[in-house]
Amino acid sequence: MSLRTPVIALAAMLALTTACTNKKVNNPLAKVDSKQPDKVLFDRGMDAMKHNRFDVARMTMQTLIATYPDSEFIARAKLALADSWYAEGGTAGMAQAEQEYKDFITFFPNLPEAAEAQLKIANIHFSEMEKPDRDFAHAVRAEQEYRETILQYPDNQKIAAEAKQKLMQVQEVIAEREYRVGRFYYLRESYPAAIARLESLVDRYPLYSKADDALYLIGQSYESQVGLTRSKQIEEREKHLSEAQRKADELARERYINDAVQKASAAYDKILTRYPVMQRADDARARLVALKQPVPRPTKAMLAQNKAEEASRREQTTMGSVMGAFSRHPDVSAAARVGDPSLQTQDLVSARDLLAAQTRVISGQTADNKVMIGKVNVAPAENQKAPTSDNPNPQPSSNTNAAEGSQPDPSELPVASNQNSQPTAPDPNELTVAKDAQPAQAPAAVNEIAQGGTNGGGATASSGSSQGSSQDLATDEQIASSKHKKKKGILDKIIPGK
Repeated sequence: MSLRTPVIALAAMLALTTACTNKKVNNPLAKVDSKQPDKVLFDRGMDAMKHNRFDVARMTMQTLIATYPDSEFIARAKLALADSWYAEGGTAGMAQAEQEYKDFITFFPNLPEAAEAQLKIANIHFSEMEKPDRDFAHAVRAEQEYRETILQYPDNQKIAAEAKQKLMQVQEVIAEREYRVGRFYYLRESYPAAIARLESLVDRYPLYSKADDALYLIGQSYESQVGLTRSKQIEEREKHLSEAQRKADELARERYINDAVQKASAAYDKILTRYPVMQRADDARARLVALKQPVPRPTKAMLAQNKAEEASRREQTTMGSVMGAFSRHPDVSAAARVGDPSLQTQDLVSARDLLAAQTRVISGQTADNKVMIGKVNVAPAENQKAPTSDNPNPQPSSNTNAAEGSQPDPSELPVASNQNSQPTAPDPNELTVAKDAQPAQAPAAVNEIAQGGTNGGGATASSGSSQGSSQDLATDEQIASSKHKKKKGILDKIIPGK
């Protein structure tokens, strides 16, 4: 009897305790009694993330997303799911993280975390980027994603600033690859291919650390073509050619040489005006003097800008150079850290288009199929025959009043076929047009552009003269004091642009 009494009393106490307790939700997944199981799942997933248990974190977040689709933690869970793959790393993990981040941007494009997700997509390809002489697929994708980040989220200053810095580093790697390819073509004497590659590089990546070398190789390529053309001209003079054919060939070569010299001068001009403190500025000035072209001066603003760009670059340390030989990742220390990277894609220059333009110059035509007479473009008459190699300047029907053997006045040359003056038949034995095609005499002082004087250096030099006369130009002392001299090795002296 004494034993039954305690048992009955204990059972009554247990029953009373159970009746007074509030009923809670028993979630077998969370293994914790809670009235907010979605928050419990999210907290458990984030705790697993902190302890690098990525499998547990992903399983917990996926359970939250599937079980509570209307939860306020859905967006955070989706982002945490992508972060878990990103933190785990690896090729497969990064690919899965990119897909999860894209899904997050698709479902939640207006959340502030969307900018962060887009930046991490670009960072994924940045981390997979390889050296310039290897596969550049990730570099191209990183460039695209960073541009997308800057253009889509310009109001997020922190994200945009980080994307700009990374984009300049990516563009440095891509530009280095393009420069190596262009220099390869130059050393193999494939000058049109070299010019096309290097001009595309300069147009697309003006902040490249070797942009002056690229421009210098462009000028050297045009000058090399001029040298080959003159050598060919001497060889063909020894052949038994007719007088008319020889004069026609000489005229075509003169047109081509004049055009190549002007384009080479334009490349050297850009070095002195856009990159005045870089290493190739002195070489460009020497080439302009040798070509008897005016030497431009940069403005003080451009000088300060280029000086700031050069000061922001870093030099790779000896230890970094040694360790870089064993790494597949590129060295981005030479990338500029000031300025704005290129955000718009530029059309690539085609070597085929360059050759087509050279053919038009040689044949005496412009892009709109006008015939070039001396330095003036004259539209052919309605019934005039097309120029041929044996007759490069066919006699017009009634639209030319220039006297044979005299220097024509450009202001009096006709540009239409409605003139009433009588034409004078040209003498086929005189090379009057070839004399007109000769470039004008260069001024005595090659630095006359600094005072805003006129020159005969072509359209590029003339435009630079008019621009420089209205702006505050830098002095020689300012240019010399802004240059950072760098010692060149033996290969730098032997190979241009090395």
